[in-house]
Amino acid sequence: MKSILRIALTAALSATLFTTGAHAADPSPAQKAQQMRMAQCNKDAEGKAGDERKAFMKECLSAKKETQQNKMTTCNASAGDKKGDERKAFMKECLSAKPAA
Repeated sequence: MKSILRIALTAALSATLFTTGAHAADPSPAQKAQQMRMAQCNKDAEGKAGDERKAFMKECLSAKKETQQNKMTTCNASAGDKKGDERKAFMKECLSAKPAA
């Protein structure tokens, strides 16, 4: 079951990278947030297997409400090495953005 989930996730990510042209441009803040959500859900799912893991991942990835702390962490990571007014403007936009559905 793990291998099927891993193959499906890899195929989905590959399709996304291919269709969005991610090789030519940096991912958007929404894409970075989704990538971070995936990483966090995978980390939180450690020790789970089979249907339990599948159900957990589905719930975790479809969570609509993001806490302010998680949003701040995601935006900080997405801000990268921006500094000064550029970082301030980016953080303002990122923190006020509505989560992707």
